[in-house]
Amino acid sequence: MSDLLRKLVRRDEEAAMLARLPRPLVFTNGVFDILHRGHVSCLTAARGLGASLLVALNSDASARGLGKGPGRPLNGELDRACVLGALAVVDAVLLFDEPTPLTALARVRPDLYVKGGDYDIETLAETALVRSWGGRALALPYLGGYSTTRLVQSIRDGTA
Repeated sequence: MSDLLRKLVRRDEEAAMLARLPRPLVFTNGVFDILHRGHVSCLTAARGLGASLLVALNSDASARGLGKGPGRPLNGELDRACVLGALAVVDAVLLFDEPTPLTALARVRPDLYVKGGDYDIETLAETALVRSWGGRALALPYLGGYSTTRLVQSIRDGTA
């Protein structure tokens, strides 16, 4: 399992790990509970916008506070970190406990903040923060038809 977690940024090694990541650094975030095509498409597009991609991952406690439904996340934070870390397009994974990645963004100070097109990038507090140091924020095209919440519901309903 340790090899699967090699991209997980430990708090005590965060500064050194971030210093090794080539710039421009792209930052995105999410729960990534059941990784699906929509997630992978967004992550691949995000990585193509810079020299490295850091994925901030909601911890289990943070994810539970997002109202995604009962029993979520289905996969624990370390399992989700392993799956993300196994993707070649992901250079580093950083867990965060807050409802939003604002604190992590302030520490990392990426060149580019990216979210999927299902978010209005202009209304996110993260956008204002990244722009405060001259960074950019961008919403990537949304690949419709892929949703972990919808997938979980269809499994529970027996329609999957």
